[in-house]
Amino acid sequence: MEIMNQLKNLKKISKIKLAKNDPAHDFEHIMRVYRTAEKICKTENGNKKLILSAVLLHDIVKIKNQKDSAIKSAKLSEKILKENNFFDDEIKIISDAIREHSFSKGKIPSSIEGKILQDADRLDAIGAIGLARVFSFSGSNNRPFYDPNDPFSRNRSVNDNKWALDHFFEKLLTLEKKMNTKTGKILAKNRTKILKNFLKELKSEI
Repeated sequence: MEIMNQLKNLKKISKIKLAKNDPAHDFEHIMRVYRTAEKICKTENGNKKLILSAVLLHDIVKIKNQKDSAIKSAKLSEKILKENNFFDDEIKIISDAIREHSFSKGKIPSSIEGKILQDADRLDAIGAIGLARVFSFSGSNNRPFYDPNDPFSRNRSVNDNKWALDHFFEKLLTLEKKMNTKTGKILAKNRTKILKNFLKELKSEI
């Protein structure tokens, strides 16, 4: 019962903290990652309470520098978890998972809890929802869809700070090979097919 109450409180806190986030990083993103993490937990041996707690708090601080976002979210999570009666060893596992989950940090998390958080979060960046998120985020930042002279960056370096489509080559298409868990790998393979089919169709249209 206490676990349910703790998760319920963390959901409330997360919803408040993410209220002003862009649509690609809002509370619905958290809940999708939450449901995916639950799915991965069915086949992996991580501590479900700690994994779901990490999911709920992994984006509570969002700034442009993604590495700093993860570090600041981890730091704030420690305070929140202490206030919600988590044990010190639980707080360390959760905060470490949050600190290490970021793509831009380039780390493989040290715990299975962190690995599941990272997989679930990355899965939300690919597939149909990943398509929606990348163009939503790019629109929020006034970023054009693609370079009209070289849309698929055949003869130039990719730059996803400038062109939305470049994000596929710089990050999204690399995620399948970076999954930590067996379930994550299976889900990523299916979602990556969606991205590749989209790119194939886009190529024929532009």
